[in-house]
Amino acid sequence: MSIQSHIAELERRHAALERQLEEASQHPSVDPIQVKELKRRKLHLKDEIARLVVGEPASLH
Repeated sequence: MSIQSHIAELERRHAALERQLEEASQHPSVDPIQVKELKRRKLHLKDEIARLVVGEPASLH
């Protein structure tokens, strides 16, 4: 997989998490732990995308 296609896949996953967060915010009964996990995953993807864009290797955590 090329770097560009990998970045595109990560961006697609990031956008999907954004949609999940928007959907969750519309439901008052949503689990705050679930929202926190979605935000954590979204931030991790954003960080990985940024590293790939500047050419740094991805971290292993």
